[in-house]
Amino acid sequence: MATTAHPALLLLIVLACAGAASGFYLPGVAPADFRKNDLLAVKVNQLSSIKTQLPYSYYSLPFCRPDTIVNSAENLGQVLRGDRIENSPYVFEMMEPKLCQIACKVVLTEQGAKDIMEKIHDEYRVNMILDNLPMVVPIERLDRDAPPFYQQGVHVGVKGHYAGSNEFKYFIHNHYSFLVKYNKDAQTDLARIVAFEVKPFSLKHEFDGDWKGNATRLKTCNTQSEHLIVNSDGPEEVKANKEIIFTYDVNFEESSIQWSSRWDTYLRTPDDHWFSIVNSLTTVLFLSVMVAMIMLRTLYRDISKYNQLEDQEEAQEESGWKLLHGDVFRPPANADLLCVYVGTGVQFFGMLLVTLLIAILGLLSPSNRGGFMTAMILLWVFMGLLAGYSTARLHKMFGGLEWDKVAIKTVLVFPGVVFVIFFALNMLLWGVKSSGAVPFTTMLALVFLWLGISMPLIFVGSYLGFRKPAIEGPVRTNKIPRLIPQQPWYMNPAVSVLVGGILPFGAVFMELFFILTTIWMHQFYYIFGFLFLVFVILIVTCAEITIVLCYFQLCSEDYQWWWRSYLTPGSSALYLFLYAAFYFFTKLQITKAVSGVLYFGYMLIAAYAFFVLTGTIGFYACFWFTRLIYSSVKID
Repeated sequence: MATTAHPALLLLIVLACAGAASGFYLPGVAPADFRKNDLLAVKVNQLSSIKTQLPYSYYSLPFCRPDTIVNSAENLGQVLRGDRIENSPYVFEMMEPKLCQIACKVVLTEQGAKDIMEKIHDEYRVNMILDNLPMVVPIERLDRDAPPFYQQGVHVGVKGHYAGSNEFKYFIHNHYSFLVKYNKDAQTDLARIVAFEVKPFSLKHEFDGDWKGNATRLKTCNTQSEHLIVNSDGPEEVKANKEIIFTYDVNFEESSIQWSSRWDTYLRTPDDHWFSIVNSLTTVLFLSVMVAMIMLRTLYRDISKYNQLEDQEEAQEESGWKLLHGDVFRPPANADLLCVYVGTGVQFFGMLLVTLLIAILGLLSPSNRGGFMTAMILLWVFMGLLAGYSTARLHKMFGGLEWDKVAIKTVLVFPGVVFVIFFALNMLLWGVKSSGAVPFTTMLALVFLWLGISMPLIFVGSYLGFRKPAIEGPVRTNKIPRLIPQQPWYMNPAVSVLVGGILPFGAVFMELFFILTTIWMHQFYYIFGFLFLVFVILIVTCAEITIVLCYFQLCSEDYQWWWRSYLTPGSSALYLFLYAAFYFFTKLQITKAVSGVLYFGYMLIAAYAFFVLTGTIGFYACFWFTRLIYSSVKID
């Protein structure tokens, strides 16, 4: 299949890739300007761990609390991600350093000490936000000239042996040294925050006299000294019934970083990403050229031969794919189910395409937390109109008359399976009291979006699609189906379907690694220009492999191509799930059973969606191909 692209489109893709790689984006939120002594409120987010993948609320541990805990406004995407953004006792004044400030004193209960030790053991990190920027810990690289590596969030504490003891101990990070970097306008004296860094310490604090709250004089801190921490006997060990004093200091540093580029630290593109994309693009383009040349030459020869035979008085007996002209458009078994899956695939394709186009324009920046997921869900809901329309059009083409029943199946089949899996996983999160559990009210909101908005749109689309004239095939279908000859082993449906899924999976293989790393290693993904290129490559690959195998099937005089055209590229979802299992056992360090069930549950949903997407692309490619070749030959 030969394709051409408009130069403007290619330019847009290149600019999108360049923009995504450099971190340029349309912010999505207005910049905040601060003057000297303006209050800066630090917010806390979830406790997260790459070992368990179970987020918890910050205040699930006995940390310092403000007088009143206030939840920040959250969108649908934030709730589904497990974000729980709340206020904190840490309040700064712009460009006013604070040294060794006391946040609070906490006496650990047995349960509190146990919870902290469990979180330290599972390598949980504390996440904070200042002016919508996540807190990061700078880690120096071995190469001094290289920029530092930034770890998002600070570990709750550390574990290990101390002072020659053989006993395994847990130590909490109870002192944070914050650094706020700002970019200042020389003319207006207004400043914008461009970085929020922290260095954690575990310190065994001591104080003189009675406890006087924030006015207590600590022996381990000297605010008059350049070295803030003095005379500390060692780290603060986690024990039940023990007092822990939480302290912090904050410093301010002017920076040349512009506000529009402050996310570059988080969005730095991996060095090997360019290579993987170019390698994938080169391989698929080479295969595309080869397949297009073979298909065009073979089809041209076949069509010319058939048309020449038609003009001869003593034509030879028909053979090959032309022999099937009376059966090739015969409705398949379970035609309604095929219509439903094709319509759902159109819905998913439209949602993904519009989301990616919005993302590469920079409208879904990471500063808009949960915006990407919210956009996907809302677009999925409104794309129900296309799903119903596509389903009804195919249903009428197959001779169906019950468009309303097909619409109901479109509403229930794919979303219903996903909702059941999602609800079961959410019950597990509820059971372990994770903040990642979707609240009941949010679950009701999802059901309303599904049944209250998506379902009516699907019915409207189905009604409009069924009112359209039925799609007519280029050839007439015989009343009596012909017998299908015995097929060679390599044309067995199971073999051809499994082989056909390899190439589409290979097209997304490298990008899939980066996506999984981003999701399960809690990193930011913002290289949507690359993702859009991979999406285009996937479309081309699915279409080509399906057309080639469909052509071979028809040449073998097997006219049952409808379902096979869907399953051939759709089988790439099987390879995706197998690769996800390989990634789980080789890259992740998940040990808890609940976390493993969550991982495979979510990846099952992803593989199911990938099956629907790729299957629909292959179906429409094969449908277009068969109509094209049978309308190009003379048939009595």
